[in-house]
Amino acid sequence: MKIICIGRNYVDHIEELQNERPAEPVVFMKPDSAILLKQHPFVIPEFTEDVHHEIEIIVKISKVGKYIDPKFAHKYYDEISVGIDFTARDLQAKLKAKGLPWEKAKAFDGSAVIGDFLPKEQFSSLENITFELTNNNKSVQIGDSSLMLWNIDELISHVSQYFTLKIGDVIFTGTPSGVAAVQPDDVLEGFLEGHKLFRIQVK
Repeated sequence: MKIICIGRNYVDHIEELQNERPAEPVVFMKPDSAILLKQHPFVIPEFTEDVHHEIEIIVKISKVGKYIDPKFAHKYYDEISVGIDFTARDLQAKLKAKGLPWEKAKAFDGSAVIGDFLPKEQFSSLENITFELTNNNKSVQIGDSSLMLWNIDELISHVSQYFTLKIGDVIFTGTPSGVAAVQPDDVLEGFLEGHKLFRIQVK
């Protein structure tokens, strides 16, 4: 499976990190080894002192597709959830300053949390769904899919121009503002329209 991630898809997050607003989706990838196994804690890696949480709506591809037209993209996924794109922000800043790829900061082992999936039919509109991350029961990130620069179907279409999408692939659709460092003993919980879909202990 592939884990395909979208960066800079919410204006408030772009401004939060003082990044340039992109003309098209920013795409990067994580290997399957980045998936944090169920019931396992997230262990802060030794190579960073500033790991940030980034909650995102995620979709699971259910049908093989290439060069997908946006109007047909809804046929290529049946389930959605929320996940975390953990980011070693200090390492990412060093790599970006040198014009180097982000993978060391974004694709390390355990950097992708994938929550329990729900049928998309459960939601009246995927273009207006809310999601939230809490840290030790305090709300730290709140997002709404209506604020995406590119919606889910547009992202699927865009990504499929470059990569064949296969059954089981997961797309992370970008994070809203509120990203912040995690600390040992933090407990992170992710919600989609009030449904709790993951709980992660940080060590």
